[in-house]
Amino acid sequence: MKKSQKSKVKSQKYNLKLKIICFCFIVFPFSFFLFPFCYAQTAVSSTELIERAKELNGQEVLYEGELIGEVMTRGEYSWLNLNDGQNAIGIWAGNNFLNLISFAGDYNHKGDWLQVKGVFSRACQVHGSDLDIHAQSINLIRRGRAVRHKLVPLKPRQAIILSGVFLCLLIGRLLSRKLKKK
Repeated sequence: MKKSQKSKVKSQKYNLKLKIICFCFIVFPFSFFLFPFCYAQTAVSSTELIERAKELNGQEVLYEGELIGEVMTRGEYSWLNLNDGQNAIGIWAGNNFLNLISFAGDYNHKGDWLQVKGVFSRACQVHGSDLDIHAQSINLIRRGRAVRHKLVPLKPRQAIILSGVFLCLLIGRLLSRKLKKK
């Protein structure tokens, strides 16, 4: 490579570095002014909904939790119960959201983890003054799954021993009754 080509390449690299530095000094300071205006809505907990019910009544909230129990369909709408680990909150949602649901939590299943955006009601006039959320949108955060419960190795042995003891007591009781009758 010739000297003029080398100097051209060096000059181009220098110009690129200079542009990056200028960009950082000009753009970054202005981006910090945008932070107060850019924020995401954070999910409220069930405890917060219960404790601040008066304050949050009628407001749009974001709530996340595991779907537990049965989905109860009532015409074009359904009741869902979401538990965030502290309490369960009733969700009134349109049946169009039911296609998201795969698992509802029970003894044999871990329920789907859902995020609900909706209007919170401290004492909903439509639903007998219950605390609930009328869902506007529902997002699936994490799919549920079946749960396998392991049998503790000592339990079958204990069950057999206790059954044997019970059988012996039952036979002893029957024999004592027969002897008393004679």
